[in-house]
Amino acid sequence: QVQLVESGGGSVQAGGSRRLSCVGSGFMLNSYAMAWVRQAPGKEREGVLCIDSGGRTTYYTDSVKGRFTISRGNAERTVYLQMNSLKPEDTAVYYCATDRTFSCNSDYDQYTYWGQGTQVTVSS
Repeated sequence: QVQLVESGGGSVQAGGSRRLSCVGSGFMLNSYAMAWVRQAPGKEREGVLCIDSGGRTTYYTDSVKGRFTISRGNAERTVYLQMNSLKPEDTAVYYCATDRTFSCNSDYDQYTYWGQGTQVTVSS
């Protein structure tokens, strides 16, 4: 049974940093593409970043380029989202997601497996 659990959310002031973690169980997380998707209050889900099985990064939104990075942990079950220079518009619930395939899904809404999300609130 595939499970994804995010952590690391919280409140941060604008300009600050936060690192989110996603731990997977029931599958070899580091063997597959993993994505981060966020949803702000009253808005539709928005893709953020994806890392494929070869370590290549796909940005779903230009708004985080130069500020957010995605990486895998040395352990086989963790993927991270490092968020720097945070802005109030980054406030959202952040989800990790996967299809258990090697490539990033071009449609971030179509991932099969999702975590429960972790809230990030950026204050100005």
